[in-house]
Amino acid sequence: MTPREALHTYFGYDDFRPLQAEIIESVLSGKDTLALMPTGGGKSICFQIPTLVIGQENQEKRLCLVITPLIALMRDQVANLQARGIQAEAVYTGMSWDRQRMALDNCLYGPYHFLYCSPERLESEEFRKRLKDLPIGLIAVDEAHCISQWGYDFRPSYLNIAAVRAILPDVPVLALTATATPETIDDIQAKLGFKERNVLRKSFHRENLTYVVRRTEKKAEQVAHILSRVPGSAIVYVRNRKHAQELAQWINQKFEITNQKYCDFYHAGLTTKERNERQQAWTEGKTRVIVATNAFGMGIDKPDVRLVIHYDLPSHLESYYQEAGRAGRDGQTAYAVLLYNEAEDKAKLKKRAVDTFPPKEFVEQVYHKTMDFLQVGAGSGYGHRFTLHMDQLCHVMKLPVIQTYSALHILTNAGYIHFEEEHETQPRVQILVPRYQLGDYNLSFEQAELMDKLMRSYSGIYTDLQYVHEADQYHDLLVSLAQRGIITYIPRSIGCSLEMTNERQEEIFLSPAIFETRQARFISKLQAMLEYADQSQFCREQVLLAYFGETDAVACGHCDVCRELAHRVFSE
Repeated sequence: MTPREALHTYFGYDDFRPLQAEIIESVLSGKDTLALMPTGGGKSICFQIPTLVIGQENQEKRLCLVITPLIALMRDQVANLQARGIQAEAVYTGMSWDRQRMALDNCLYGPYHFLYCSPERLESEEFRKRLKDLPIGLIAVDEAHCISQWGYDFRPSYLNIAAVRAILPDVPVLALTATATPETIDDIQAKLGFKERNVLRKSFHRENLTYVVRRTEKKAEQVAHILSRVPGSAIVYVRNRKHAQELAQWINQKFEITNQKYCDFYHAGLTTKERNERQQAWTEGKTRVIVATNAFGMGIDKPDVRLVIHYDLPSHLESYYQEAGRAGRDGQTAYAVLLYNEAEDKAKLKKRAVDTFPPKEFVEQVYHKTMDFLQVGAGSGYGHRFTLHMDQLCHVMKLPVIQTYSALHILTNAGYIHFEEEHETQPRVQILVPRYQLGDYNLSFEQAELMDKLMRSYSGIYTDLQYVHEADQYHDLLVSLAQRGIITYIPRSIGCSLEMTNERQEEIFLSPAIFETRQARFISKLQAMLEYADQSQFCREQVLLAYFGETDAVACGHCDVCRELAHRVFSE
């Protein structure tokens, strides 16, 4: 089967997008490959197609190990592959070892082609040992910029990939990212142990996308004005959840839409059901405008977005380019508008630098107060996982919220914990009473029927908490069983997660590489973002492309700077 035949058979497409065929050819030739593709370029196809082609030819190399930090995207891709008749599994933080072993056994003995895992799973010695036995023919590293300390989203857990390469030295690597500076490109290849330099990239130039910076002190009014002038689907990015909700409500009132919901909001604090419903309504055109934090972006596949507005300045040009790039994927005219209030935005960015890197003494204070809050004693806790409600932690321990989030991320980078910001935790159940004793509890018919269902469906439910997909349906019954001490039941909730990657330490050490160096790079990226917004001499797209290493780009001719310069020439 040829790559093009696989593309048509499994995905229904007749031809590849630009650069996909070249990347696939490089992978099939066994080369380590770094692929730089703009947002919406079809990265997944680049490792899915060669895996399916190799799998048809060589069952001993039929499996692709996909390393990605985005659990929700991991689940979506597994579901999409399975819907196409392609067997795939996923292993990530929070899964019981019984479920992980089952997934690995499926990949070893069954007709599976894809194993998705989070980089944190690579820290497990047992997991790495199991990888040796799997028929892996390709390692795909998504969001590859996370392995580089020059990248905007460095994650220490990505450094574990080097250990995987040592285990599987003859297996080629495909590293994928949408944004990377020249420094990051070199660092990715070094960290992943590329046998030879091999970078395939598509220009970041977007002919149909017009970049605009609009100076204003009345940003909300400006949003309404732009929405009234530019028809079609739109995204408005803001920095925090409260503002997302407030701005969405204000826009709806401003436009007085009654027949359909004109505008809605989206952030990570919503339940999975709420997020999915709102994204679907927007995707289907039932909602025109979505006001969102940067949580809105993963898995978006809507080609006809005509407008992306940034209400607040992002922290770096990498995320700005990615978010702005969600406009105009259909090739038609689209606009990326950045609203800029010089005095206000400069002050906000200065505060953001302080909030993101609070003093080392504060970081250590957060570490010990969090351990005390979770009742983790000195020298204990390794491997334990907690649901952490940040409002409770900050209230009880009298900690400022924003800086505490930052401190926990710094502690994650330092390797003391693994902290994930708010997400929906799935309901879990563990049975505490042996089957032969259940008759002593005088269960109702419904309770007995549910217990039988749980015992038949979840093999490890006596030894560990198991994720129970139908728990919401039986919530009241599960509560009644938990109250009688028959089961442990942890309902669905929204909270942060914290996993102890080390036992609790009496003292912590934050190296310059973890703190001072990253702080300096963060400030440098803030400055680059500010300079982009502040300047009015050079083409917006030229500035963006130069940042990503494309220094020979010509002026776009249609951004706000190009239009202003043209106006000056013609008026002189």
